[in-house]
Amino acid sequence: MKSEMGRHIVRAALVGLGLLAAGAASAQQDRAANIDNKPAKQVFGAARDAAPFEARAIGFYSKGCLAGAEALPVNGKTWQAMRLSRNRNWGHPNLVAFLERFSAKVPGISKWPGILVGDMAQPRGGPMLTGHASHQIGLDADIWLTPMPTREFSRDEREKVSATMIVRPDRLDVDSKVWTPSLVAVIKTAAQDAEVERVLVNAAIKKALCRDATGDRSWLQKVRPYWGHDYHMHVRISCPAGSPDCRAQDPVVPGEGCGSELDWWFSDANLHPKPPKEPPKPKPPMLVKELPEACKQVVLAP
Repeated sequence: MKSEMGRHIVRAALVGLGLLAAGAASAQQDRAANIDNKPAKQVFGAARDAAPFEARAIGFYSKGCLAGAEALPVNGKTWQAMRLSRNRNWGHPNLVAFLERFSAKVPGISKWPGILVGDMAQPRGGPMLTGHASHQIGLDADIWLTPMPTREFSRDEREKVSATMIVRPDRLDVDSKVWTPSLVAVIKTAAQDAEVERVLVNAAIKKALCRDATGDRSWLQKVRPYWGHDYHMHVRISCPAGSPDCRAQDPVVPGEGCGSELDWWFSDANLHPKPPKEPPKPKPPMLVKELPEACKQVVLAP
């Protein structure tokens, strides 16, 4: 009798577990369906921790996500992370390793004690609520063109201290009061790293590098002019092994990039563009369903 009752209890428990599992699966499916049409920046911007998967960069730098992210410690011997309230000091382990490796070289090649690291990626990558079209797959990092101090910044200072403006007010060249050989050496060392794919800087900074670089100049090929990089350099590393869904960027254009291709950046049409006759309509936000399919699992993971 007791044995029969025990079998009934076990059977009931198993049925209950099955119902719970089915219910959980159904709830997960409903949740997945519900986020398809939500703006990806809201969904990914709300994630506070990494997705508990093997590290993978998924998609393209400006359209993807990140599984198994690693947080860069806020303090290291040769780096400090800035703007901690944004929770953007996450990246693929290869990016964290690069920052540690690169920053350790900086005191030896410059007068800088170390580097200040700005935005990397969110805990699960993806589009951000503010700023940055890229930084989505954990392979991008903004490194301030300001040396790390010899003391540790407070959390409040990390929110309020400004990076150094490198570009002259007329936008035609760098500010000679802040441009130093150490800046050249730091940018050069980043570009020479084998994993680095691109280093994006303001065109005036590229112009100054072209003028001041000596010896081996092959690293200049990786340094590309781009809007909005007056205070920092944007370092991008290549797709890592073990990330088959990571889409590589087109190879950099051959050559130093120091010739006539720089002229347009300093043209009146670029520096002082005429306003359009009609204001452009804002682009609709990227939806979760527009990201690679694997990104849905990343953002839904507990």
